Order: sequence, then structure tokens, then C-alpha cells
Amino acid sequence: MNQSREIQFEDLGLMDYKQCWDYQEHLFQETISKKIEQRKNPALNFTTQNHLLFVEHPHVYTLGKSGDESHLLINAQQLNEQHATYYKINRGGDITYHGPGQLVGYPILDLDHFFTDIHQYLRLLEETIILTLAEYGLQATRSQGETGVWFDAENPSKARKICAMGVRCSRWVTMHGWAFNVNANLPYFDNIIPCGIRNKAVTSLHKELGREVDMNEVKNKIKTHFCNLFKATLV
Repeated sequence: MNQSREIQFEDLGLMDYKQCWDYQEHLFQETISKKIEQRKNPALNFTTQNHLLFVEHPHVYTLGKSGDESHLLINAQQLNEQHATYYKINRGGDITYHGPGQLVGYPILDLDHFFTDIHQYLRLLEETIILTLAEYGLQATRSQGETGVWFDAENPSKARKICAMGVRCSRWVTMHGWAFNVNANLPYFDNIIPCGIRNKAVTSLHKELGREVDMNEVKNKIKTHFCNLFKATLV
């Protein structure tokens, strides 16, 4: 295996959003700094590291840099009553929710080791989730013009989103990623217009299957598909 396609994997468990965001930023900036340093001095013989973080967050709403703040439908007092926090962040996309029972994946990859195409990158993240859902007998799809993973995307009365995505990329280094509703508390989505998309529902794996799902089992399936699609190994 090409060493440049090794990915350092960490399962962070349940972690405060801001603490995790700061950690992502540290890894992201560290990788960019190494790329800049190496570009200035090509004789340097080192390889930038890739990372994949798995995490669950306490209840939190995050608004992407192109998002509309009016898509948060509750005020500061109501946020406090819901034991939730709110952050404006530097990923693409609009507003979304993170909470316990939702598997969040943050790949911090140097795409120079893989391919320099952000659209291909997003499609492979979607495919990772689509293949994982297929293992549970569920046929998920993409929705034209809307990043993420859906069921019945072509039927407005049935369309429902199970995985939201939003990324940041600089010098072909990525951060942020996906939010996959496994056993998520779906009523929290009622407090926002998810991803700025009106009149389309949000769902979860446990709702689709009618039972709670083993999170570790889901994590292992995702890791397998992620590595296959990116032709990488986790270390």
C-alpha cells in the first residue's frame, strides 16, 4: 500500500463540537503548513498525513458559511431549553444538526495523494454511505443538485434525507465531512430548515429499519467502504 494513502483513524467518542472543531483545525492547518513548507523546499522528504475522525456530538446546530441564519427556527433561550448550542462555521452548506446517535465523519485528507477533484470527493463520501445502507437492505440515492444521501429523492412527497454533508477544502486538504443519522433524535431537526431545504423530511437508519442499530457495526461497515473507495488503509 502506498504510504501516502494511509489514513490515521481516531474514534473520538462523544466530544463537544467546538473542541472537535479546534482539533480538526489543528490537523488541517498542520497539513497545509507541511505542504507549503515542502513546496518552498522540494528536497524535504516527508509525506503529509491523512486523518479520519469518527465522533458524536452533544446537541448542536451548525451554520455553514453560505447558510441563512433564519433557517434556525428557535432563539437563544429555546436553544438553552433544548440543551443545544449553535455555531457559525467555515464549511460549505447551510444549517444542520448534530447529536448523540448520529455518526459524524471528518476526513482530513490531502487530496494530492488521491485525486484533485472536490466533486469526485463528495460523490465518494456519498457512495460510502449508500453502500453502507445497502448492507441493511436499503436503497439510498443522491438528489440532483443537493449534496447528501436520500431515500425516494425523486418523489417530493416521500423524499427524506439520512446523511448531510458539508466540507471545506484548501490547497486540496479537506475538513468537515458527513453527518449520518443512525439512532439520531429526529425531533431536533424540527428546530431548523435542514440544509436550507424546505418541505423535505429527515430520517435515520433506526427509523427506516424500525429498530435501534449497533453503532459499532455501522462504523465498521463505513470504514470498509471508505477504504475501498479511496483505495486507502486505516492505521
